[in-house]
Amino acid sequence: MHPHIHDAELENWHDFEIESRREITALLRGIGEKNQLIRMLLRGEADVCVTTILDVQPEHNAVILDASVDREQNQRIVGASNITFETTLDKIRILFSAEKVELCFHEGNPALRIALPATLIRLQRREYYRMNTPLSNPVRVIVPLPAELGGGSHPFPLTDISCGGIAIMDNKLLLGDTIGKNYLDCRIDLPEIGTVATSLQIRNSIDLTLLNNKSNRRLGCAFVDIARPMLAQVQRYITRLERERNARIAGLG
Repeated sequence: MHPHIHDAELENWHDFEIESRREITALLRGIGEKNQLIRMLLRGEADVCVTTILDVQPEHNAVILDASVDREQNQRIVGASNITFETTLDKIRILFSAEKVELCFHEGNPALRIALPATLIRLQRREYYRMNTPLSNPVRVIVPLPAELGGGSHPFPLTDISCGGIAIMDNKLLLGDTIGKNYLDCRIDLPEIGTVATSLQIRNSIDLTLLNNKSNRRLGCAFVDIARPMLAQVQRYITRLERERNARIAGLG
């Protein structure tokens, strides 16, 4: 892990290493197109300068960055080794590094060139990191219904999962849409991981009308007082879904 990110801070971040060259190229291009500022860290935090991505050239194994207006700083950058870069794209922090930086020209102006990173690390606040769950073979949560809603237990299919909660489809409108209502002793069966027991609180409700005029209700639910071992299972499942998704993306390439 990169030394300037503290372990305690990492507790709250979901980190994922990307090794697919195509995905790395696409992410870096996205950062360049949005003119996102990139912090370039020389020798840890001792020397920081800000740059942007001017061009990504996988065919030349190169990323072209804006040079500093300060000539002395450019000399320090070119003389440095193991430089770390940090930026954000859509609330996700992205980290990569380079062993060396070379001076070059881009469209007639001085610029910096690094090798296309072999790996890139994406960090996102854990509670916001959502993975869509499979539609073909849906994961279900069993919710015990209180007496006023008819009692008994009912399964609801998940549409996504994060470390903060789940989104479920309630197409028969069994749960009502009472924002803030808690449902106790819910069980989620995560394939090949195990059963997660937690209470859920309804946080938001969206009614969707499908093309065949059937109505659908999507409820966003937060985990309430979820035990750490249960949260660890959720995290393992999210990581597994992400690996499967990345394998699919790489397979399409």
